[in-house]
Amino acid sequence: MRLSQSATRRSLDILELLSEAPDGLPLSDIGTRLRIPKSVAHRLLGLLADCGFVRQDATTARYALTLKLTLLGLRHYAGTGLKDLVQPVLDRLAAATGELVRVAIVEGEGMVWVAKAQGARFGLKYDPDTGYDVVLHATATGKAWLSTLPEHEALRIVSATRFRTPARFGPNAVRTLKELRRALAETRARGYGVAIEEGEPGTAAVAVPVRVGPTTVATLSAAGPVSRFTPAQRTAMARHLTAAAAELAAIWPVRRPHAETEPREAIQHVV
Repeated sequence: MRLSQSATRRSLDILELLSEAPDGLPLSDIGTRLRIPKSVAHRLLGLLADCGFVRQDATTARYALTLKLTLLGLRHYAGTGLKDLVQPVLDRLAAATGELVRVAIVEGEGMVWVAKAQGARFGLKYDPDTGYDVVLHATATGKAWLSTLPEHEALRIVSATRFRTPARFGPNAVRTLKELRRALAETRARGYGVAIEEGEPGTAAVAVPVRVGPTTVATLSAAGPVSRFTPAQRTAMARHLTAAAAELAAIWPVRRPHAETEPREAIQHVV
C-alpha cells in the first residue's frame, strides 16, 4: 500500500512539473528536480504515456504533457457552470473599471484563477493567463482571502509554502510572517486586498472576497499598470468589486450536487 501511494504521489508530481514546462523536459531533469531515481521516473513516465497524459518527443527524447489533462480540466470546468455564472459579471466589471478583472476560487488551502475579462482597450495592458495557482502571500487576491480566515490559520497556510515566490514577481512581495501579519491587518481594516508591484513589477491590483455566509468561496480582483492605481483609483475599484462580489454571492454556488433520483431502500428495523 505504501509503495502504491508513493507511486501515485510521484506521478502527480511529474504531471505538475511538466505543466510548467511546455517544451518538455529530459528524463534526467525530471528525476533530479523531483529527487527520484531515474529508473523510477522512467517507469512512471511510461505509465503516464500509456494512459495518454504524457508523450515523448521522438527526436529530442523530452517528455511533455499531451492535451488530455487540459481536456479533462475543460470538461470539468464546463460541467461546473462556472463560466456561465461569472462571465457576465466579469464583463460588466471590466467595462466599468477599464482594467483586467479576474475571479479566483478557493480550493482547499489554496486558490486558482479560473476566469477573466479585459477592460483595457488601449495603452498598457496587464493580461496573464488563467489556470495558475494564486501565490497567496504576494497578491491582492491571496491577501483578500487570507484576511477572512483566523490569523493563525492564514499564517499556517502560508508558512507551509515557505513563502515560495516566482522569480517574475515584483520587489514588494511579502517575504516574512511579520510582513504578512501587517499586510493582513491592513487588509482587514481596509476591507480589500492591495498589491503594489508584488505580483509583477510595474503592476498593481485590488481584490475583495466573495462570501457566502461566513465562508469566502472566491475573490474578485482588478489589476493593471501601477500608474493607473492611485489611492483614489484603488478605492473606486474596490467599490466596483464589492458590488460585483455581492452579485456573485447571491447566485453562488455554481452547481449543487444532483439530487438522488433513485429512491433509497427503506431501512427496516427488526424488533
